[in-house]
Amino acid sequence: MSFTIGFDLDMTLIDPRPGMIALFDVLAAETGIPLDGHGFASRLGPPLAHEFARYNLPDDVIATLIDRFRELYISTVIPLTTEMPGAREAVAAVTERGGRVVVITGKFGPNAEAHLRALQIEAAAVIGELWGHSKAGALREFEAEVYVGDHLGDVAGAREADAMAVGVATGPISAEDLAAAGADVVLHDLTGFPSWLDAYLLATVH
Repeated sequence: MSFTIGFDLDMTLIDPRPGMIALFDVLAAETGIPLDGHGFASRLGPPLAHEFARYNLPDDVIATLIDRFRELYISTVIPLTTEMPGAREAVAAVTERGGRVVVITGKFGPNAEAHLRALQIEAAAVIGELWGHSKAGALREFEAEVYVGDHLGDVAGAREADAMAVGVATGPISAEDLAAAGADVVLHDLTGFPSWLDAYLLATVH
C-alpha cells in the first residue's frame, strides 16, 4: 500500500526550545535588543520574521537578525535539541507500513534537514519556510493524505490541502483548541500515532 504522511517539525517531531532560548540570548547580547528567548520558545510555529516583528524593528534589522540566527543555528540549537516523545516510532511506523514521510515546516530548510540528520530521523523529503495555508501546496505536491502538526497553522494547511489533520497537543496549542480549529484527530503526543495509523489504514483499505 502506497501512501504519504506529512509531519511538522518543531514541537511535533523535535523539541528545539532550549537551543532557541540559548540562541536568542546570544543575539540579545550581541545586539543589545531585549530579545525574549523564553517567550519565543513558548510560541514556536510562525516564521522567524514574525517573532522579530514583535520588537517593532526596521526591516533591515530584522533581515540582519535572521541571517545571524541562521549563521549560529547549527552550532547553538542542534546540540540542545531532542526528539519529541514517540517521534522516531511515529516516522518508523509510516515507513514500516509502506508509506512515505515528508516533513513540511516553517523552519529554514537546511536547518530542518540538519535536525533530522542529528536525530537520525529519516524523511523522503524536507520542505522548509512554509507556514499555515502555504503548507497546502507542498502537501498537494507530495499527495500527502494526512498532515500531523501541533499548531493551528498546521491544521489550516491540512484543511486547505484536503488532507486529514492530525493534531498533537505537544506545542503551544491545547487539544481543545486544535479540535476547535478543525483537526480531524487530536493525539496527546506521538506515542499514540502508530496505533492510530493502523486503525486509519485499516479503515481506508476497507
